[in-house]
Formats: sequence, structure tokens, C-alpha cells
Amino acid sequence: MKSNIGITDENRQAVADALAKILADEYILYTKTRNAHWNVEGPDFQDKHKFFESQFEQLDEFIDDVAERIRTLGHYVPSTLAAFLELTALSEARREKNDGKGFIKELLEDHDTIIIRLREHITPFAGKYLDLGTSDFITGLMEKHEKMAWFLRSHL
Repeated sequence: MKSNIGITDENRQAVADALAKILADEYILYTKTRNAHWNVEGPDFQDKHKFFESQFEQLDEFIDDVAERIRTLGHYVPSTLAAFLELTALSEARREKNDGKGFIKELLEDHDTIIIRLREHITPFAGKYLDLGTSDFITGLMEKHEKMAWFLRSHL
């Protein structure tokens, strides 16, 4: 059944398309954080292993929330790795060492990229597309990423 939530079809499509890119960013960041969890080495292994685990668990929730927001708007969710790689602004991990500090720097850069992208959508979602719900949703998501970035930054 077609969604009738007071937002035009065109606006819902534009918001869903933007959310698909956000979802791709979240999924790539999740994968990179999972990689850090699995592959971190060094004298601080245990602490960083647990730290990265707490981070990817949070990101897993974000992924589900973004996907459900897309479905709430009446659209299907991109769900293949190929689609995520096509839609993301992030790059896959390329590293020579698997030290905690290196992983943290890379993940922090990705969080900062996502924060900026989310911030850029807050006003258009509310004003241009008349979707206050999604604007509020990504504001909350941005705040969660800011906190995660703070935790990462605190390790440097």
C-alpha cells in the first residue's frame, strides 16, 4: 500500500535517495570498524578489541534505524555490497599496519565525514522536502556520531 504521510511522492523519493547514501556510509563504516575489531594488534590489543566492538555494535543499530526510516517513507532499501560501494562517500580501508592508533585515526575521519554529510541534510529535509521527521532523525544520528567521534578522538 502506498505511503500517505503528508509528504509528496517526489519529496519522499529525494529523502529516501539521500538516506540510501547515508545508509551506505554507515555500512562501510560498520565494516571498517568490524575490521579494526578483528585485526587490531599491539600492546593495547584487549582494550582496543573491546572498544571497537562497542563501536560496531552502535553502528549496527544505526544501520537498522536508517534502513527502517527509508521503509517508513515507502521505499525499498539498497542492501548489496555493490550498491553500498557505489553510494558511499567513504573509501575501503587500505593499511599496512594494524595498530590501534591507525585504525582510530581512519575511523575518526570517516565519522567526521558522516557528521558533515548529516549536518548538510538537516535543513533541506525540513525546509525543502517538508520532512521534519527525517530531519529530526538525522539530527539525532549526527549527535550519536559526534559522541562516537569524541570517544575516538579521546584515544589520540
